[in-house]
Amino acid sequence: MSENLQDSSYVIHAQYIKDQSFENPNAPGIFGAMKEQPPQIEINVDVTPQRLAEDTFEVSLTLRVDAKVGESTAFIVELEYAAVVSINQGTEEEEAKRLVFVEVPRQLFPFARAAVAAVTREGGFPPLLVNPLDFAQMHENRLASAAAADGAAEAEAEA
Repeated sequence: MSENLQDSSYVIHAQYIKDQSFENPNAPGIFGAMKEQPPQIEINVDVTPQRLAEDTFEVSLTLRVDAKVGESTAFIVELEYAAVVSINQGTEEEEAKRLVFVEVPRQLFPFARAAVAAVTREGGFPPLLVNPLDFAQMHENRLASAAAADGAAEAEAEA
């Protein structure tokens, strides 16, 4: 199925690494420890849109990776990969939210994944290939959490 780019609901004007950090605080000893035990890896992901103009957003995809061997930190990666995006005028608010929280991060993810793989490789570790993410499910979870928080706030206000 081919997509006509003229009919797209959004346009990515620029994408870039906004912030990146890599820490290898226990080198060189951690490399020996990793031969005996693979690191436990925790990955946190966030999507943050910021409205720049009526129909233009900066969408930031933030990845934080903490790798530990036992109690020792192997490495920490923090990456904020962003894009400037225009949403077609007349797009409904709910659809615009879906675009900035689901579709744009889906487009940015392969580039962010490559940046994480490159920095871990350059840090002396095997390249970390972050598994694909389900941004639609993340958005649904965000909406459910917001609805639950609104319900709790209403319950407190009535009490």
